[in-house]
Amino acid sequence: MKHSADETTVAPDAAGAEGQGESMFLLLEAARRVQERLEGELEAIGLSMAKYAALVALVAAREPLTLSELAGRLRCVRSNITQLVDRLEADGLVQRVSDPADRRAIRAVVTELGAARRAAGAETMSRLQAELAERVDPAVRQPLHRALSALC
Repeated sequence: MKHSADETTVAPDAAGAEGQGESMFLLLEAARRVQERLEGELEAIGLSMAKYAALVALVAAREPLTLSELAGRLRCVRSNITQLVDRLEADGLVQRVSDPADRRAIRAVVTELGAARRAAGAETMSRLQAELAERVDPAVRQPLHRALSALC
């Protein structure tokens, strides 16, 4: 099977169940293309997926979070969060503040610019979801959702 975008040849799976193997590769290709599209759309508004996810978590918290709390919500290690918050702070999207209950702890809070970028990211997500949903036959959307949910 050939993919026109990059001319990658995909072989059927080794078990010979070509339909099942082809579906898996189609799913992977669809995910790759959606991710590339989403990353491009977010980049156009000055965000990456990681920055958007961090802003979403911080806005949802409705209070400044310690970097450890943020790492837990994003399911990543604290050293990655430190670097991510460094980048967000450099972009003016978050600010580090002292924790009033623990002078050793630092919390991250979303700035007005960060809240505006998160809102723009949410609009981008909604628009892209609607666009993609339009490309799928309405009769197939619910079964597709159930099938994808079963994989998660």
